Amino acid sequence: MGGIEKTSILHLLHHHHEEKQVVREIPKGCLAIKVGGQGEEQERFVVPVIYLNHPLFLQLLKEAEEEYGFDQRGTITIPCHVDDFRFVQRIIHKERHHHNHHLVRCFRVSTLY
Repeated sequence: MGGIEKTSILHLLHHHHEEKQVVREIPKGCLAIKVGGQGEEQERFVVPVIYLNHPLFLQLLKEAEEEYGFDQRGTITIPCHVDDFRFVQRIIHKERHHHNHHLVRCFRVSTLY
């Protein structure tokens, strides 16, 4: 799986589901994450879980592991700039769009409080 063990991803997802307060409803088959580089306000994204299989997204998870380890509580935080994440998001969307047209509704962004 591109350098990240399956158990590592499941561990991150487990912490995500332990989050006590859900700020907004997350559609079935989607996952909420926070994205933001150092000195940048973090933004909340809701992405389809199928993106966990994409090599670019796996690389972002690897960077999160290197930055924070597996002791993250609550929402998974990706330590990259929001604009860079949006670029990756567009690439993944273009590659998967014609196969999974129904997943478009999962992608939305909101600023964290």
